[in-house]
Amino acid sequence: MQQRLISSLALGLLPGLSLAADALTGDVKQQATNWHAIIMFFLFVAFTLGVTYWAARRTKSTSDFYAAGGGITGFQNGLAIAGDFMSAASFLGISAMVFEKGYDGLIYSMGFLVGWPIILFLVAERLRNLGKYTFADVASYRLQQTPVRCFAATSTLVVVTIYLIAQMVGAGKLIQLLFGMSYSSAVLLVGVLMVCYVLFGGMLATTWVQIIKAVLLLSGATFMALMVLSTVGFSPERMFEKAVSLHAKGLAIMSPGKADPIDSISLGLALMFGTAGLPHILMRFFTVSNAKEARKSVFYATGFIGYFYILTFIIGFGAIMLVLNQPGMMETVLKGGKEVQQLVGGNNMAAIHLAKAVGGDVFLGFISAVAFATILAVVAGLALSGASAVSHDLYSSVIKKGKADEASELRVSKLTTLVLGVVAIVLGLVFEKQNIAFLVGLAFSIAASANFPVLFLSMFWKGLTTRGAVIGGFIGLASAVLLIVLGPTVWVEVLKHEHAIFPYKNPAIFSITLAFLATWLFSVLDRSPQAKQEQAKFDAQFVRAMTGIGAAGASSH
Repeated sequence: MQQRLISSLALGLLPGLSLAADALTGDVKQQATNWHAIIMFFLFVAFTLGVTYWAARRTKSTSDFYAAGGGITGFQNGLAIAGDFMSAASFLGISAMVFEKGYDGLIYSMGFLVGWPIILFLVAERLRNLGKYTFADVASYRLQQTPVRCFAATSTLVVVTIYLIAQMVGAGKLIQLLFGMSYSSAVLLVGVLMVCYVLFGGMLATTWVQIIKAVLLLSGATFMALMVLSTVGFSPERMFEKAVSLHAKGLAIMSPGKADPIDSISLGLALMFGTAGLPHILMRFFTVSNAKEARKSVFYATGFIGYFYILTFIIGFGAIMLVLNQPGMMETVLKGGKEVQQLVGGNNMAAIHLAKAVGGDVFLGFISAVAFATILAVVAGLALSGASAVSHDLYSSVIKKGKADEASELRVSKLTTLVLGVVAIVLGLVFEKQNIAFLVGLAFSIAASANFPVLFLSMFWKGLTTRGAVIGGFIGLASAVLLIVLGPTVWVEVLKHEHAIFPYKNPAIFSITLAFLATWLFSVLDRSPQAKQEQAKFDAQFVRAMTGIGAAGASSH
């Protein structure tokens, strides 16, 4: 079996996880059919399609389709956000990192929490008070609609497309490895189900798919962690001692590793600001009734996500204790011309092997099904985000100048969903044998470098103008793409050049800085009458952002 499973790519939100394992490339040896996993997965699908049918009967307007009519509670939305954020890569990739590197895995897993206080204190409340369906509503609130929405829609579609490629390839490889199904069947299945959830059920169905998946993933991970701790009398100290005694690196797994500080800081910034710039995450704040519920959403989401990453840390060390060096669990493979020992199927299979060790074939089937359900929940959110960018931002606001009727806007949105589904399936099949790990880092960098600076400055800086927002945003987008292509991840590993032109794997520290500087510079140089009018509207925007007066739905108090 090839060793490459899912490093950073089964979506997620895991740029830089290629440090834990290789990217998915080439063929994955198809396994014997895992009937437990297949039965449990189809039970999940049947249940969620039932939810979609229920949601379809309640999805009548654009508000229902994009934002579930604003009827989701803070607790439900917090679970849904966690379901959107906790990817298969989080579960498999970070536990693999802990299995391989020990303590360093905790640094990564905790790193994903850093963005949430920013969303809680700076973004969530203002976003809910100023926007309607997409973050472009907020960015263009006092600026010219057409150029700002065109930029926001472009950025959203770029991020969504890149994420969808990563998801579809990740789903295909994961199913090949865990279920024994063919790659093309897996990609087709994911694409069809994604379209069904979004096309018929809109945001309401997508939200409940994400909630169900979050509950299943948290339950499964909790059971695994409890079973691991029960073997050492629920003593973390004994767990660490046993892991140190078994691991080839010994005590070194309890020490931080040596990483390039610029790359590490850059990765941290991408995680922190990228989270606050992901269009499918930002869209979730419009599903609640007011700003107070938006704040609650982030509070609950942060708790669930933090708890989940602590569990992945225990699962990683549990795999060292219960899987490492067990008969039939290790294989010798060639890596960089050297023979190395790794888990059967690659170290990314640490959590999967541990599931079998603590719960047998039935629990292995459950965890495999949950890992796949995880991908389904995320692609549904991505598709809805892309559909809203086309129908709400481009069609309704730019082409129809805000005068589109609800029926035609909804029709465009559903047509876009269908097109996105076909594009996702085609790209998933085209990229089957490509090394695409860099795409996840690219999507995160674009969110941090293009979306976040424009969103942040539109809410907090009076001097922002349309010219500054559009030029600065596109410079952030272009620089993130260019620097990743010129960096070692693409230039050396994908394009096979000897040396990278740009020395760092994570460009965010440079592209974010460039975006902020360009946005500021082109705004202060803009002396047009239009710019002065935009700046004059800031005070009214600030009052609405802080109080909720005039916002859709109830006020924030």
